[in-house]
Amino acid sequence: MFENKKIFILGMARSGYEAAKYLANKNNQVVLNDSKEEQAHNIDQVNELKKLGVDLVFGSHPDDLLDASFDYFIKNPGVPIDHKYVLKAKELGIEVINEVEMAYRELKEDTTLIAITGTNGKTTTTTLTYEILKKAFPDRVHLTGNIGYPLCSFLEKLKKDDIIVMEFSCQQGENIHQFKPHIGLFTNISEAHIDFLKTFEHYKEVKARMFYNQDEDDIAILNMENEEVLHTLRNIKSKTKYFSSKNEINGCYIKDGWIYYYDEKVMEVDHIKIPGRHNLENAMGAIMIAKEFNVSNTIIDQVLSEFKGVEHRLEYVDTVDGIFYYNDTEATNIKCSQIALSSFDKPITIILGGLERGQNFDDLIPYMKNVENIIGIGQCRERVKQFGEKLNIPTYIYETLQEGFLKCVEVTKKDGVVLLSPASASWDQYKECEIRGAEFKKYVKELKEKEENED
Repeated sequence: MFENKKIFILGMARSGYEAAKYLANKNNQVVLNDSKEEQAHNIDQVNELKKLGVDLVFGSHPDDLLDASFDYFIKNPGVPIDHKYVLKAKELGIEVINEVEMAYRELKEDTTLIAITGTNGKTTTTTLTYEILKKAFPDRVHLTGNIGYPLCSFLEKLKKDDIIVMEFSCQQGENIHQFKPHIGLFTNISEAHIDFLKTFEHYKEVKARMFYNQDEDDIAILNMENEEVLHTLRNIKSKTKYFSSKNEINGCYIKDGWIYYYDEKVMEVDHIKIPGRHNLENAMGAIMIAKEFNVSNTIIDQVLSEFKGVEHRLEYVDTVDGIFYYNDTEATNIKCSQIALSSFDKPITIILGGLERGQNFDDLIPYMKNVENIIGIGQCRERVKQFGEKLNIPTYIYETLQEGFLKCVEVTKKDGVVLLSPASASWDQYKECEIRGAEFKKYVKELKEKEENED
């Protein structure tokens, strides 16, 4: 399909680079355009694409670069949906797709494709699914999509009966037309990414698109407890299967401290180490996918009982002097911190704050019942203090995480939780939030080493 064509790629990053490399090797004429200057990109990748004959245009978007001579337009998922080139391509009648759609059309028929989407929990569910299937089928399972590597990077490596596990984002859903998984899972849906997709209705539509592309031979696994998911996918053709964290259903459910799969005991709930009901739902979704491949309960239990969480997402770090430390630095918005706070029944010291961008901490109030201390850090720490004082919760503010961490150790009681879940972006002090999380983990490690040396 993608041979001897003229193809325009907008945006480099990982997916643009991999798509350009794959297509250039298929005797296509490829033009790749990115607004960043050439020196801002990986020099080895740039040189590789040049050697393959890719026409690279960096630093601007010339008005005359895109014309009707192109057969396909491939948009990087992060490029705005109303970019001038996207609008022009549609005016010219050029099909606008993304790397995922292109790679899907090139997939071998004997490859099984699993795609997991949702507003929250998709990274954890995808990771759990991948780890379980990798344990059961070594050398046959590949992790791709929004985590892992672009789908097209596996096209030349796939063997017969390989399995692809993909995290599928709303940005990737925007420019698909034929893409559909053999097994699709929808964790949950709530309002998000409106800045990118403009409306909640459009957000839901792109999330649901891959399920509406499915046919009767495909499987959709849905969260019974999310009404918006059920409503959005009410008319799909695929076989629907369900999981529920609250009710006994014909599917996957919890009863008497056990997770059941169609009345079969799979594993004890207490074996799952990652906290919160939402993580039980993530685990149940992964179990349902694993059962489509007849994976044994022994393997499922082993993987889920050893899993400590995706790094930086409500990640259990360690227990020091009876205090439990959790790194949730990826909670850069209020919704994520709400989920984190609802995951614990223990007393909590929460670290809030970071970049000032008008976030309303009052939306955390219904979730603060177990919070005994608040540590405010970063640019918006004064507003964190006002929030804590309003709730009559002891609140201490510091410019840096290091200062705040020391106060956490001082004020948190044994059997309590220190939770880094800032509800704020990190850009006031860090290039990315993962650096903030790594710093938190370093302080916990140093504290643990000090405890062990004293013993």
